[in-house]
Amino acid sequence: MRLDGETSAKTASAREYHEKRRMHWDMVACKKDSWQSKGAFYHKRLGEIYNHLVQPGQRVLDIGCGTGELLASFKPSVGVGVDLSGEMIKRASLKYPDLRFIQTDVHELSLNETFDIIIMSDIVNDLWDVQSTFMMLGRVSETKTRIIINTYSLVWQLPLMLSQALGLTTPLLPQNWLTVNDIQNMLYLTGFEVIRNWPEILWPIDTPGLSTLLNKYASKLLPFSLFSLTNFIIARKRPSEVEKQAKPVVSVIIPARNETGNVEEIIRRTPEMGAGTELLFVEGNSSDNTYETIEKAITAHPERKCRLFKQTGKGKGDAVRLGFLKASGDILMILDADMTVPPEDLPRFYKAIVSGEGEFINGVRLVYPMEKQAMRYFNLVGNKFFSLAFSWLLGQPIKDTLCGTKVLSMKDYRMIAQNRLYFGDFDPFGDFDLLFGAAKLNMKIVEIPIRYAERKYGDTNIQRWKHGLMLLKMVIFASRRIKFV
Repeated sequence: MRLDGETSAKTASAREYHEKRRMHWDMVACKKDSWQSKGAFYHKRLGEIYNHLVQPGQRVLDIGCGTGELLASFKPSVGVGVDLSGEMIKRASLKYPDLRFIQTDVHELSLNETFDIIIMSDIVNDLWDVQSTFMMLGRVSETKTRIIINTYSLVWQLPLMLSQALGLTTPLLPQNWLTVNDIQNMLYLTGFEVIRNWPEILWPIDTPGLSTLLNKYASKLLPFSLFSLTNFIIARKRPSEVEKQAKPVVSVIIPARNETGNVEEIIRRTPEMGAGTELLFVEGNSSDNTYETIEKAITAHPERKCRLFKQTGKGKGDAVRLGFLKASGDILMILDADMTVPPEDLPRFYKAIVSGEGEFINGVRLVYPMEKQAMRYFNLVGNKFFSLAFSWLLGQPIKDTLCGTKVLSMKDYRMIAQNRLYFGDFDPFGDFDLLFGAAKLNMKIVEIPIRYAERKYGDTNIQRWKHGLMLLKMVIFASRRIKFV
């Protein structure tokens, strides 16, 4: 009886808590016109950040949708907004009749559908039971779903209370004031994992010049980022055992330029994976007889599914794109024809992506000792520099940006290709095109350590100083498109 009494008391407390909030937000909705200038710049900046993270045409669930402006801005194929306030929902439904709005306590939300994106903007602070809400999200999400949360930083607790007391911002009821670690822990307990998190918005007041400088740039840099107003968190559902048992078809793309001496070894040593493995050679601009050698090798190995294509453009990136275009597999792999990454390592990449542990699998040459001539000293120094730069830039640990072996699903590659115009055609290697695209789509990046071998045939196609300068320019360009948005 004591436990039942405690449960009833907690339920009554929760109901009282939610009723106070419903009445509060109904009042705010009724006074929306008079409040529109208060906090308007902060919400405008949030909208810019969210629209950078969410692609048009996705299925979006917005929890704590208010009057629907943020949800509508995404131009979703399916848009569902949920809010506790009946007045907010009424206004949203009238303004955006093509979207669906539900008035309910999110703890009691019941939907028989899943979404690509779930938004929780400034709502976690307001929930009675955050953990049970996250558990509910598990029923409306898949592994590919992205949970995007932003929540007030604890550092701003006193300044916000002061601004509300002075009537400078929309009044709030008492908040949870959770830290990023608190939220990460509850996400983990409910079957989710965090992909990345970062601070935003140092100056929530529209001040020409200053607000751009502080919010776009300084908020991303220490020590200023420690004082940012809000923290963003992107999470995904951890893969289920059913998903890990899938057996997809694999396409291995092999860009080949002046690689006559390696062709036979590639066909002989590349393992069969999944429900079947096809090898797609893309030969371009060779000065030796690489194309003819591949033709003969394919004829000599009828037991392997191999195809050969002639590259019309230039650069490895162009060759990889042609291979991806012609591939028929569910999983796409890149294997450099120089054999510095052993084909026998590919099953490790296959396991990582099929298990769902990662969505973009990147090889790492900088963990194990290398063979003596595998990488020259200045190349090694350059790779370590770009490792630090890209880990900071993409918000996920990236130890080796230039390892040629990369693996992703055909579905994810098509999404990267659709969004390629955002960055432009600037990468002759193809590595950064894929990395930037994966980061822009908030894909989970996982790295696989490999033993980097010395090239046994031919010479490297990399020009260390010329290409190093090109990569530096790409990092600067990408920082403006990914980090400082």
